[in-house]
Amino acid sequence: MSKLDQVLILDPPSDLRFKGPFTDVVTTNLKLKNPSERRVCFKVKTTAPRRYCVRPNSGVIDAGAMVSISVMLQPFDYDPNEKSKHKFMVQTIFAPPNVSDMDSLWKDAKPDDLMDSKLRCVFELPSENDKVNDVDAAKAAPVMNSMKPEPTAAAVPVAASLDDTESKKVLEKCKRLQSEMNKLTEENRQLKEDGIRMRKMPRSDHMTSNSTSLLGREASTASLPSLLVVIAAIFIGFFLGKFIL
Repeated sequence: MSKLDQVLILDPPSDLRFKGPFTDVVTTNLKLKNPSERRVCFKVKTTAPRRYCVRPNSGVIDAGAMVSISVMLQPFDYDPNEKSKHKFMVQTIFAPPNVSDMDSLWKDAKPDDLMDSKLRCVFELPSENDKVNDVDAAKAAPVMNSMKPEPTAAAVPVAASLDDTESKKVLEKCKRLQSEMNKLTEENRQLKEDGIRMRKMPRSDHMTSNSTSLLGREASTASLPSLLVVIAAIFIGFFLGKFIL
């Protein structure tokens, strides 16, 4: 009885290509598709098991389904003059109706029931064009980052300068109002002292009329600073409230 042809469709069909540099783990993918109407068991083998990690390395593929296998090449010192002799083999068998022990299935399988496909490992170094493109991309990244605007950083000093200007204006107005209030208080005090001196002088009709007019001016003048104090307090509260908000 002749050997059965492979039922699975492999992608890639014959070569597993690994692209360097090989200073780190290099991974390539192998796809197994089951076009049949039966479940198929598979197992992946290699001639260099210490150099590769295969996930998954065995399993069952349902009818019409596909499985992707990751083949990871471990880091090594690559010699371009040395040809790769590593090979992989995908071994398959139709799954029985009730399969539970995969080890027993493969151990008891008849050679005529097994199907297999062999793949060759190919190592490739990056081309010069790929290296140039990688270098250009690395150089372009800092330039693009430097061109990005920074609106937040630029807006902060402007806002700070505006706040400083407003605060200076408010403080200057407060100082002027305080100075005017001090002047009015001093004038009020002097008028009161003049009124007291006028009361102590000898009474006469002429002095009485002068005293009456003087006291009238004193009363009106005394009420003026109180009004200005209220107005000044309102202005100070308005400017301080605007500055704080």
